Amino acid sequence: MIAALGLAVKNPATWVFLAFAAVTCGSALVVAVSRSLVYSAYALLLTFFGVAGLYAFLDADFLAAAQLLVYVGGILVLILFGVMLTHKIRDINLSNESTNPVVGAVISGFLFLALAYVSLMTDWQVVEHPASATSGEIGRAFVGKYLLPFEVSSVLLLGALIGAAYLARREKREA
Repeated sequence: MIAALGLAVKNPATWVFLAFAAVTCGSALVVAVSRSLVYSAYALLLTFFGVAGLYAFLDADFLAAAQLLVYVGGILVLILFGVMLTHKIRDINLSNESTNPVVGAVISGFLFLALAYVSLMTDWQVVEHPASATSGEIGRAFVGKYLLPFEVSSVLLLGALIGAAYLARREKREA
């Protein structure tokens, strides 16, 4: 079947790419259909790692590192802490109940068929380009041309962090 799709079977990079794609799609499916929020959160970990691997395959090293740092290191840890800390609450049932799985299956099937049709009908051409590190170019842009917007955004984020800490501390004292 893989040879019928025209993929270079003897190329090891193709197998690694297919493994990353399978892990990403399979774990995303587990996230969507699992009834346990804990299993969904752990499957989301594999999904984020798979997406980071796909970014690395595209020579987007900055995006791959940002995917690992922001999504795996920040957002997923926050989700896991939220799930783990709230699982002892007696009145809440931690399950992921589907509201209408038939409609969801029809919509996702239509989207899958549309994307498969577009990807099979596209004339894919391999473009050779020299591998270059994008993080170096982004870093030079941050300390060069875009220094002022970068510093303004960092001060804005620092202000938001201080404000959130102040509000959380004030609410604790009032309670």
